[in-house]
Amino acid sequence: MNNTNGKIGIFSFFAGAGFLDLGFERSGFYETLFVNEIHEPFLNIYKYSRKSMGIPIPKYGYCLSDITSFLDKDILKDLKVKVEESRKDHRLVGFIGGPPCPDFSVGGKNKGKDGENGKLSGTYTNLICKIKPDFFLFENVKGLYRTMKHREFFEHMKKKFQKAGYYLTEELINAIEYGAPQDRERIILIGFHSRIVKKLGIKTKDRNINGFDWNSNKLYFLEDIQKRTWPQITPYSEDSIVPEPQNIIKELTVEYWFNENDVDNHPNKDKYFTPRTGLQRFREIPEGDDKKKSYKRLHRWRYSPTAAYGNNEVHLHPYKSRRISVAEALALQSLPKEFILPNDMTLSNMFKAIGNGVPYMAAKGLALNIYDFINKTENNAKTNSK
Repeated sequence: MNNTNGKIGIFSFFAGAGFLDLGFERSGFYETLFVNEIHEPFLNIYKYSRKSMGIPIPKYGYCLSDITSFLDKDILKDLKVKVEESRKDHRLVGFIGGPPCPDFSVGGKNKGKDGENGKLSGTYTNLICKIKPDFFLFENVKGLYRTMKHREFFEHMKKKFQKAGYYLTEELINAIEYGAPQDRERIILIGFHSRIVKKLGIKTKDRNINGFDWNSNKLYFLEDIQKRTWPQITPYSEDSIVPEPQNIIKELTVEYWFNENDVDNHPNKDKYFTPRTGLQRFREIPEGDDKKKSYKRLHRWRYSPTAAYGNNEVHLHPYKSRRISVAEALALQSLPKEFILPNDMTLSNMFKAIGNGVPYMAAKGLALNIYDFINKTENNAKTNSK
């Protein structure tokens, strides 16, 4: 393959605050070349966080626009040129992205492919089929995969990819297995174009990929996690001390990540919603009572339910009479502690950006899965050609 730096080039769509991209970058094997996002506050987070971490600006910069604009003849042509240029000095070039998902979420709008957000999944599919990057990653909520009326649309998407020359592999993953302290299921669809399948000697069957190992970079397995004796509900007490229970996985707990990210000294530590009324309610909900639709109090020695801020989802601090802070929400998304949001943003945009993101540890695990698969198949092809 023609390349000079050995890295895999990434074009990112629906980039949000960039959690998915950061996971790919921090794996050490990818370079983000182009970033697209329609919501300016999210893109501002992307730029600010990377500047504070010393990550270079993408070669082709940032594009603040609706993804549908790329289907315009001239813009599409320009994007194709960028992808072709990138192939000259990168091992492979891929598209990654997770279209907005409320229309496929049972807890959201549930309008499916006809909703405004649902249509964007179709647009992302069309863009990939027209540009034909070497591979792609598509991420979305489990409702697209498990709900019957949405599954039909998902299968239609897959057929379009296959018709465009892609061989596919899919998996319903849970971020907690990759080390994020959060029970968060997502459907991941990965496709490799036929020219890469042929070049690498990837084994296939019925337009699907054989041998892609979804488990190779998991740190834990759900079966083992669920067997542990996790604490349930503890009476709430302000600033209380509760010893670590036995038979849990400490590295998957809220308390571990709060400490790991030093949330009490993080630049975003004071950013949280303060209600004008209802403070007493914050003192009545027991620690670990997270089964309600909203006002879930996290347990310090347990992992968090899905962080989905923006749909009346409220997570309370385990042992403080308040909602969690931006710093604490970032920790639940397993981001490195040096990831910082600009403090001049609205709280709504901060929490929405965090809730929309792919947990960093899951993103990194997925990036490594793809890289390991490419390496394995390429090495096998070299061995077989001797």
